Amino acid sequence: MADNETFDVIVVGGGAVGENAADRASRSGLSVALVEHALVGGECSYWACMPSKALLRPGAALAAARAVPGAEAAADVDVSATLARRDEVAAHWDDSGQVSWVESVGLTLLRGHARFTGPRELVLTSEDGEQRVSARHAVIVATGSAAIVPDVDGLAAAKPWTSREATSVRQVPARLVVLGGGVVGVEMATVFADFGSEVTLVVRGDRLLAGAEPFAGEAVATSLESLGVTVLFGAEATAVARDDDGVHVTLGDRTVDADEILVATGRRPRTDDLGLESVGLTPGRPIEVDDTLAATGADGGWLFAVGDVTGRTATTHQGKYDARVVGDVVAARFGSDETLRAAETDAGPWSRYRATADEASVPQVVFSRPEVAWVGHTEASARKAGIDVRVVPYDLANLAGASVLSPDYGGTAQLVLDDARGTIVGATFVGPDVAEMLHAATIAVVGQVPLARLWHAVPAYPTLSEVWLRFGEAAGL
Repeated sequence: MADNETFDVIVVGGGAVGENAADRASRSGLSVALVEHALVGGECSYWACMPSKALLRPGAALAAARAVPGAEAAADVDVSATLARRDEVAAHWDDSGQVSWVESVGLTLLRGHARFTGPRELVLTSEDGEQRVSARHAVIVATGSAAIVPDVDGLAAAKPWTSREATSVRQVPARLVVLGGGVVGVEMATVFADFGSEVTLVVRGDRLLAGAEPFAGEAVATSLESLGVTVLFGAEATAVARDDDGVHVTLGDRTVDADEILVATGRRPRTDDLGLESVGLTPGRPIEVDDTLAATGADGGWLFAVGDVTGRTATTHQGKYDARVVGDVVAARFGSDETLRAAETDAGPWSRYRATADEASVPQVVFSRPEVAWVGHTEASARKAGIDVRVVPYDLANLAGASVLSPDYGGTAQLVLDDARGTIVGATFVGPDVAEMLHAATIAVVGQVPLARLWHAVPAYPTLSEVWLRFGEAAGL
């Protein structure tokens, strides 16, 4: 491709978020280039969402079978078969299928690491050298995030795993230490316990899944311990060393020995080597955006950012939502479709041009055992926001549908209501297979549906969704 080629729009980052933004922006006739230096499809496809769920699924399926009289499964997880299936789900780390899709929708794929050299100007560096490209109208940054390795004495030198190494594992360690009690820590502790590893989960705080309701973290901690995981609360690694005998993790006055150590202590936006200083932004910091996903620190209205790199979203599904919004914004502002361009200025029915769901209706699922799924506010965050809170809990084991799934089904659901308005502002579900229950709650939160109105939405019997009827009864309807 010729140097100094110009496109209407350039999207930097070819993961799921960037793909969606590029596709959406191109639909009004704009020429769009998608830049990726690694695998098209990004973190979610190869090292996060998809491979991790493939690793978790066999253990969950066996647990479900063991819980049903007449279908009890005595077998353990087949590690080799699970890893083989994981390889299939991750497309054997071959992005040719994703590349074919990119080309099929009319996008131009550019390979290389992108750095800004000025407004709408970038240089791409690859094995083939450097290439300069420019955007007539807009650049969308979708470079995602990278795992944080804490500044702990000896940790970096011990060559720790991050989520990438954990989800692409080839040899299962006999002993594994996991630092961090968030989503990645909990899910990977579950995976390797299923695989037969001796797992120690080190949590600096006093509970797991700090962003969820406390009862969710308690249920997951109890389950992990039943799987043989040692969960250490109020613990923090102060030193790490690796030698021929493995990894040695110092936790205050004690040492835990393992074969590998997984760091799952958070992520940071990938902005440190993008040349942001050339456009007036600070490398290493999130790119702050408004609800149209336009960068607030860049002049001229040409720079947009979406996904983890903004610091306002941390899940693929929310990033893809933002990608659809930014794609529509760019198409409306710069595309050839006059209807779209006019509609973008109308704040009424064209609310799709604002990423309003990032504030109060973000869904989250942890594929632990039990699963944890929540959307919107927790009780604590609702109270902090000044909402007149009313909490409606329900024991899922009391549902007829739960008894069909297992005579020992255990789970909890809870609504957080804005009592003054009678609307649902948050919901949490904990139990087997509750992830599939979350979208109904998401619709209720986004739609600001009064619980009294949901009284007339009749759930099928016998299903777990009957909890919505029970919520209404518990609320006095």
